[in-house]
Amino acid sequence: MTLFKELNINPQILKAVEAMGFEEATPIQSEVIPKLKAGKDIIGQAQTGTGKTAAFGIPLIENMNKEEKAPQGLILAPTRELAIQVSEEINRLGKYAGIWSLAIYGGQDISRQIKALKRSPQIIVGTPGRFMDHMRRKTIRPNTMRMVVLDEADEMLSMGFVEDIETILSETPEDRQTLLFSATMPTRLKTVTNKFMKDPEAIKVKSKGLTVSNIEQRYIEVPEKQKFDTLCHQLDITPPELAIVFGRTKRRVDELAEALSQRGYAAEGIHGDLKQEKRDKVIRKFKKSTIDILVATDVAARGLDVTGVTHVYNFDLPQDPESYVHRIGRTGRAGKNGLAYSFVTPKEKSHLKYIEDTTKAKMIREELPTFEDAMEGRIHQAVEDLEKAAKGEKLDSLRGPAENLLSEYDATTLVAAALKMNTKEAEKATVKLTEEAPLRSKKQGGGGNYRKRNDGPRGAGGGGKKPYGKSTQRKESYARTRRNPKRPANS
Repeated sequence: MTLFKELNINPQILKAVEAMGFEEATPIQSEVIPKLKAGKDIIGQAQTGTGKTAAFGIPLIENMNKEEKAPQGLILAPTRELAIQVSEEINRLGKYAGIWSLAIYGGQDISRQIKALKRSPQIIVGTPGRFMDHMRRKTIRPNTMRMVVLDEADEMLSMGFVEDIETILSETPEDRQTLLFSATMPTRLKTVTNKFMKDPEAIKVKSKGLTVSNIEQRYIEVPEKQKFDTLCHQLDITPPELAIVFGRTKRRVDELAEALSQRGYAAEGIHGDLKQEKRDKVIRKFKKSTIDILVATDVAARGLDVTGVTHVYNFDLPQDPESYVHRIGRTGRAGKNGLAYSFVTPKEKSHLKYIEDTTKAKMIREELPTFEDAMEGRIHQAVEDLEKAAKGEKLDSLRGPAENLLSEYDATTLVAAALKMNTKEAEKATVKLTEEAPLRSKKQGGGGNYRKRNDGPRGAGGGGKKPYGKSTQRKESYARTRRNPKRPANS
């Protein structure tokens, strides 16, 4: 066990860490912080939720000069949500040191970002495409960067940003310090590290498997046409406090969110086609529990950090084990227990086995829930609500009417009537979802419907790499077909 105060951290940053409620450093933090402070380049392999933002954020903040007007630190992230999340944590860590960061990403008015840049942030947290836009406009000059962090580099690779990353790194000073964090290390990523990093030291957080022990993982084998009713039954049997439902495509997310709303659930969806203002609004509602079900694609939920998520539902299986780990990692946070369900069609059993083998975690098979199971769950919820109301205050004004009722009816009849009134009725709304093709495991060979992740706009076309200095503005989620020809436009 290593305490933060044993890591020789700047007292102002240590004060911020303690104000955030942290005393003990995680394994990745206790290994990375001293090496970064010593000036080394680092390749860190760690899963989400391991505390990696503070691991690179603390040394990064220490290395900044708040008197300089130009940004000196750069963090590249794959999605808007992750960029915002990382920037918020950097700002909490740098609060007392007078260091602050600015998040820049596609979907937000670039003139607003240019105005914010004039306030001289020391650290930029950005998505590659939008950072390239600022490079082109010369509103950010990368030659002032002392440290560069590539966060979730494998995700940026899978989204087609590797060429942008190489262009950005080539414009930064050769004597910069570079840190790369990635859950996996594909061959293409190794070429980037070989070219742009100086004798990097590899740090890997050891674990028995890719997933954590406080998340109970279950699966239900269900035909595609019965998935939605199965989801509704599960929501009724064990009502979540907050839940995230993952769909494979934008179309799936839209249809699912609409269908759940029609059935009476408080649900909304997010994906790459939504304007940033709308996405931010939905996430705020979810964080405040105004809605309790968030339907999302993998990319839209990347970097989403909401405390209190009790359930994750993989309505569609993810394309790869790493995505599975990121998905279920939305629950079981801060030491709390979480529950993750995966819906598996009969043709996807081999893909489920592939995920289990890779993550070294056996999922518990659960029987297909019935309408009767769901009805029992609704009644149980009504009982809990009634008990909670009975223990509440401000019942005095109702005691008179209650006694009058008891003079006419027996107590059992009245309680049964109260439960009936509070039991959520099954909605009759007819729902039809567009069917998704089943996934096949890579291990089974031959590709099949095994697809790369993509959260690009519907029908987003190709378009090769534009020369630096002549590129047009691009949305972060655009599918770059010529870079990754196997990647479908509508997923």
